[in-house]
Amino acid sequence: MKTLLPTSTAGSLPKPSWLAEPETLWSPWKLAGDELIAAKQDALRVALQEQSLAGTDIVSDGEQTRQHFVTTFIEHLNGVDFANRKTVKIRDRYDASVPVVVSEVSRQKPVFVEDAKFLRQQTKQPIKWALPGPMTMVDTLYDDHYHSREKLAWEFAKILNQEAKELEAVGVDIIQFDEPAFNVFFEEVNDWGIACLERAIEGLKCETAVHICYGYGIKANTDWKKTLGSEWRQYEEIFPKLQASNIDIISLECHNSHVPMELMELVRGKKIMVGAIDVATNTIETPEEVATTLREALKYVDADKLYPCTNCGMAPLSREVARGKLQALSAGAEIIRNELATSND
Repeated sequence: MKTLLPTSTAGSLPKPSWLAEPETLWSPWKLAGDELIAAKQDALRVALQEQSLAGTDIVSDGEQTRQHFVTTFIEHLNGVDFANRKTVKIRDRYDASVPVVVSEVSRQKPVFVEDAKFLRQQTKQPIKWALPGPMTMVDTLYDDHYHSREKLAWEFAKILNQEAKELEAVGVDIIQFDEPAFNVFFEEVNDWGIACLERAIEGLKCETAVHICYGYGIKANTDWKKTLGSEWRQYEEIFPKLQASNIDIISLECHNSHVPMELMELVRGKKIMVGAIDVATNTIETPEEVATTLREALKYVDADKLYPCTNCGMAPLSREVARGKLQALSAGAEIIRNELATSND
């Protein structure tokens, strides 16, 4: 990236009301068939324009073509039964009705490649595409076949690698794997989670990122955060092994969280997407608030490796609030760019 402090979002943006119910996760589509395909493409165009107008440097599809960041990918795989669901506790926090793995999982055809190709045609800016990480996929299912979280994760890693290589081939610049489960199952992350992630990125030449946050701003997550105390040190458990991994970029939550900034020292040398926008509130940050977070991060991250970002996806927010937050992120990054330019004169 030639731009210093290139900005991006962690993932989702709000969907327009003509496509799905706004401010809702897992919202059903309001259209079907060819109309739905056209509407998704229109929504992707709108999300792209919102990012461009806000000055976002690395753009994405805003996840307009998927209902959910994990299950939409799983829907396209063989071996998973969506009709006879089971209830499981996701990330040890909340119960959810989830699909069941009933036989060997495999990918018949690309899942997001046509959407990514369409996004690539719409812009000359660098584009980032998000995929669910292997461990988070495992944690969003009931496994009635492998009976081993690790075995299933390795299968998903192979499938994700197939998808990632095809996304790279159509011009995606950064492929991001969403792994909120990394903040919960520390032993598994260190035993096999990071290894599975490395299997998912095997052979890729484009940049790769892992996004590890404390979840969307939904009640189950905000309630959980209240139990974590005055310092959230979860990253400390996994950063040493991530620092030694082949992942290029680590995306993390910072603003309005209790994550001690100095934990970023544990991954020095990696590029860091610093979450400078809180997605769990409708309050729009001021550019100076964003700049304050970035200034603090620069104590532990070299300027050429700092990527200002949002804490998580913004699907549950209103479009107006998300737009304001994107603008604040760009304006805050610009403040710091100017400060760095002045200090280098």
